[in-house]
Amino acid sequence: MSLYRNAVWFLNGIHQYTRKGYEAAFKDFEPQDLDVSVVGRSFMITGANSGIGRATGMAIAKKGGTVHMVCRNKDKAEEARSDIVSESGNTEVHVHIVDMSETHKVWEFAEAFKRQYPALNVLINNAGCMVHKREVNAEGLEKNFATNTMGVFILTQTLIPLLEKSRDPRVITVSSGGMLVQKLRVDDLQSEKGYFDGVMVYAQNKRQQVVLTQQWAEANPAIHFSAMHPGWVDTPAVSTSMPQFHQMMGERLRSVEQGADTVVWLSSSRAAARTRSGQFFQDRTPVPAHLPLAWTHSSTEEIQVFMTQLENLARSVTENLM
Repeated sequence: MSLYRNAVWFLNGIHQYTRKGYEAAFKDFEPQDLDVSVVGRSFMITGANSGIGRATGMAIAKKGGTVHMVCRNKDKAEEARSDIVSESGNTEVHVHIVDMSETHKVWEFAEAFKRQYPALNVLINNAGCMVHKREVNAEGLEKNFATNTMGVFILTQTLIPLLEKSRDPRVITVSSGGMLVQKLRVDDLQSEKGYFDGVMVYAQNKRQQVVLTQQWAEANPAIHFSAMHPGWVDTPAVSTSMPQFHQMMGERLRSVEQGADTVVWLSSSRAAARTRSGQFFQDRTPVPAHLPLAWTHSSTEEIQVFMTQLENLARSVTENLM
């Protein structure tokens, strides 16, 4: 089954996830969807100093939005901020230095942000990592899981009260089509069993993000939640973490602007707000979160076990700091 999933996924990807896939989908886009001003609205973007996050920040700044860049590297963040301000003419671009793999610091940042700012209209969970050797953070959490899942969970959960108080609140999580080859595994969140494959751990984390998006949508009807697949994009992260894939795909990879398009659409267009909350998007369109006949659906019990584990892990982190 795993071989089947991978084969179907790759064949789909060659047609849909590449630059040509974007160009084909683009023909059906409504250009006026993004002809909007977002002056007075605030957007938090994690991993905003490069790749899709930076392209998203640039697009939103050009539309007049207030941008909160959540980044790990201060020098790179300040350089990206300077470029965004210079090109957009918008000075409402703020840098916050947070390593999303340091779970307790994510919670401290989110709590401090709630105290400092009266509103947050849109949260964009974009930061991610793919570590190929098993490492753990200060809380003993495997680093991919800590960044891609726990960091996203704690940041979003902590900011939900602030989002709920804001006008037209939205949460967009940048997932990956790679999650289509994974079924949610609730018995090994820390990737402690068997061979550690960084690519598959990343894909599992991305499946976890899609499940989270669906659960959040059900639990928080006042907020519009969505997850999305940006396609195969030529980013620094891809070239670093998947050099062979990056070299093999070459010019077939999408530009960062093409990869960011659906993020910008989901975060700012009126059309996106009219879609059902909790869905998985690709090129501005809701798409199935499972391949046909791939047996990747989870039972209600499995999802509940997963959510309970996340809540317990989050509680253990926050209780140690209070």
